[in-house]
Amino acid sequence: MFRYRSIMKMAVLIAVVSGTVNAGELKSYHFKPLGESAQSTDWNPDSPWKLPQGYSQWVVADERKLNIYDKGRNDWHDMNTVNETGSQQGRFLYRTHELKLPESLPEGGSVSVVDLHSGESTVLVQDPSYNSLDGICWTPWGTLLFAEEVEGGRLFEIVLEDDLTSAHQVIDRPAVGRLAHEGIELDRAGNLYLVDEHRGRTSGCDGVVPCGGGIYRFVPDVVGDLSSGKLYSLKVSGADGVGQGEWVGPIDPLTARKSGSQAGGQSYQRPEDLEVIGDTLYVAITEGPRDTAVDPASDRLVFTDELYEGRVIAIDLKTMKVSNFVNPGINVPVEIGYPGEDGHQTGFDSVDNLAEAPNGDLLMIEDNSPSDIWIASQLTNEFGASRKVSLFASLSDPRAEGSGIYFNPHDASILYVNIQHSAAKDGDGTWAISRRARQSKKGDLDRP
Repeated sequence: MFRYRSIMKMAVLIAVVSGTVNAGELKSYHFKPLGESAQSTDWNPDSPWKLPQGYSQWVVADERKLNIYDKGRNDWHDMNTVNETGSQQGRFLYRTHELKLPESLPEGGSVSVVDLHSGESTVLVQDPSYNSLDGICWTPWGTLLFAEEVEGGRLFEIVLEDDLTSAHQVIDRPAVGRLAHEGIELDRAGNLYLVDEHRGRTSGCDGVVPCGGGIYRFVPDVVGDLSSGKLYSLKVSGADGVGQGEWVGPIDPLTARKSGSQAGGQSYQRPEDLEVIGDTLYVAITEGPRDTAVDPASDRLVFTDELYEGRVIAIDLKTMKVSNFVNPGINVPVEIGYPGEDGHQTGFDSVDNLAEAPNGDLLMIEDNSPSDIWIASQLTNEFGASRKVSLFASLSDPRAEGSGIYFNPHDASILYVNIQHSAAKDGDGTWAISRRARQSKKGDLDRP
C-alpha cells in the first residue's frame, strides 16, 4: 500500500504548509558573528565547524553509518529535506548524493533517507542512469522531488510507501524542464522555481553568448500535478541581471536552456540554489564576473574582471523587481586569499546553497574552501540590499565544502548541513549544528 494524496486535497495542503515558529525559536539564532574564517591547520574531524560561542555540532549520519560508494569513493552528500507534512512530519531526512557518471557506477546516483528518531540510514532510490543528483524538495502533496545537475538533466518525483523510507514509484517529470538542475523550490500557490546551473555568460550554448544560466518558473495545469503545465524564463530589463523582471514564455521544456534564452531570458553565471521567503525568491549566483564590456567587433561580452565571488539576488514575486540582496564589496567583504596567508581577508565567495533561518533571515553557504556559512538580515536599504550580513560558521576540513543547509521546520533549533569530499576517511556526511544540547538517541554516531 502506498501513500499519494488526491488532487482534491492538494490545494488545501498547499494553503496550510507554511508553518510558524514560536517566539523562543525566533530568538534561537541570535549569535555573535565570527571574526574570520576557519584555518585548515585547526581542523579537528570531531568538530570540523568553527562556530559562535554557545553552539555545538554532531554527526547525524556519515559514511561509517551508510557507505553507498566504496573503494575510496566519497558519498558526496549534497542537499537535504525532511517530510514536511503528514502524521510523522519532520522525522525522516532525505539526501541526494552528487556523484557523476561514470564514478558512481555500477550503483548510479542515489537518494538516501535517515530516520532521525532511530538514526537508521538507508538508500531510498538508486539507478545506474542517475547522474550527479543535486536538488531535493518535499512537496505539500507528500512526495519528493530530486533532479540531476547535468546538461539536459531530469527532474523526478518519488511517490513514497506508507513507511516513508521506501519508494512506490519514481516518475520522470519532463514538463518542468530539462536543465542542469540544482535548486528546487515551491511557492504557496504550487508553482515550481528552478535554475539552470550553467555559466551562461561565458559558456553560452551553440556558440551564442550569453545563453542559458537562467531562472525558471513552472506553473502546473493542476496544482500538485507536475505532468503538465507551462514553463517560463525570467527576463530582466536592467544591467547585470537586476532591474524590472518578468516571466516570458511559455517555452519548450525539452530545450529549456536555449528556448528560454531565445524568449529573452536573463543569463547568469551559475545560478545554483533557490529559497522562497514570504513573497521573495532568493537565488544564489555562484560566480561573477562582475565587470563586463562589449567588444564592438563581435558585439559580444568581454570579461574584464577575474573576480568570481558570486552574489545573491532577490526577486519580489509581486512586483517582479530584481535586486542584489548580498553582493561582495557592497554589503559584505570580498574574500582575498586563504586563511593563514599574508593579506588574507575573510569575505564572501562562491555562494552555493540557501536556507531560511527560524527568524526569516537568509542563510548562505559557500562552494569554496574554507566553506563559510553567512546569515543576511531581511532588513534592506533603498536598493534592496541586506543591511547586515554576518559570518555564522566556517568549515576547517582542508579539502571539503559544506552543502545542503536546511532547517527542519518541525524542529527549527537544528541546522542540518552536509560535508562533501572530506579529508577524513569516511568523513562525508550530515552534521547538526545547534545551540541546544545534543540529545542521545539510538543510532547516534560518536567519532573515535
